[in-house]
Amino acid sequence: MLNIAWHSLRNRWLSASLAVLAVAMSVALILTVDKVRRDARTSFIQTLSGTDLIVGARSGSVQLLLYAVFRMGSATNNVSWTSIEELQARDAVDWLIPLSLGDSHRGFKVLGTSADYFTHYRYGNKNQLSLARGALFDDVFDTVIGSEVARKLDYALGQQIVVAHGTGSIGLMEHDKQPFRVSGILQPTGTPVDNTIHVSLQGIEAMHVDWQSGMKVPGADTGADTLRTMDLQPKAVTAALIGLKSRAAVFREQRAINEYRSEPLLAILPGVAMQELWSLVRVFESALLVVSSFVVLAGLVNLVSVLFAGLNERRREMAILRAAGARPANIFLLLVAESTLLSVFGIIFGMVLHTLVVGVGSVWAQSHFGLDLSPTLPTGRDLAVLLGILSAGVLAGCLPAWRAYRQSVADGLMQRM
Repeated sequence: MLNIAWHSLRNRWLSASLAVLAVAMSVALILTVDKVRRDARTSFIQTLSGTDLIVGARSGSVQLLLYAVFRMGSATNNVSWTSIEELQARDAVDWLIPLSLGDSHRGFKVLGTSADYFTHYRYGNKNQLSLARGALFDDVFDTVIGSEVARKLDYALGQQIVVAHGTGSIGLMEHDKQPFRVSGILQPTGTPVDNTIHVSLQGIEAMHVDWQSGMKVPGADTGADTLRTMDLQPKAVTAALIGLKSRAAVFREQRAINEYRSEPLLAILPGVAMQELWSLVRVFESALLVVSSFVVLAGLVNLVSVLFAGLNERRREMAILRAAGARPANIFLLLVAESTLLSVFGIIFGMVLHTLVVGVGSVWAQSHFGLDLSPTLPTGRDLAVLLGILSAGVLAGCLPAWRAYRQSVADGLMQRM
């Protein structure tokens, strides 16, 4: 029966090819969307890796995560430098990266930090930040910019930039007396680092020497050379990233920081907060799967349409088979076999198309979004989806097969006027 079905499809290769193409595109789409969904979640969770605790002023875990990692929103309060030094001196703490936010340049956030940021900050599968060009800042007014900042603003090494007070896209109060010089440009990471302008903590302090309460002191104009000789130790920072000597101490240290008596602090586990934040956008994840499911349904409807459309042209063929001794059940199985073959070929070509799309788009996705879309073997979920599509394809063939089953020999041989 499969041999007959195969030769029948070969005789109707054009309509059969279109049905296979529709199923293949549906399979490729749902597999690709599901892989992008899973890899996007993994990439999101790994925006920050290798960090055990994020510490900031007492607020909410999602809020602290948003401004400390994603540069979104603002802190309720700062953390005093005395507290930062005490935290860094704890026996369980291996390293600490202070973060100071609150300024911007043409809509891009300015992050004040220390050299430990480039040593200990990790993203993805514990990837380290690396420079595409230039060097790390070693002067108070040096800055290292992310790849997207350099690309969108067309900045090169040696470019002078003026930082504005506040985080808006238009800086109304600029630190124009202390311009920064681009000393380095980072490699793309697909994380918020790409959209960040990094300066030293001393650079942040130098910008605000002539400022009080968010406003510039009238007549104050301290020169850059004078600022370089001043004590520019920060008085407070926005947050801190902490790495511990042993991950077994993470809950003990989290509890100790949350019960810190000198000032109200909050310590969160990045992975837990990431999961909590991702759950807020789960509805969009579900919407992608719903759209993909409808595309698969459309492909199956097209498969049924092809089989139904061919029935009227094959009435004489069916009648001859019946006259030659084929039972109605044989006709039914013939149509089901054709539907099965079309579904199998559609699934095979769909998997090939999915692999090609993922392979071609992996470099672009990595450079622009930090997504690792390298082709992988089908997961158990993928196999379950493919089995479901195959089963649906077989069932879809039952509709035209039932109609052919009910046709009589006399009806098939009768010539219509």
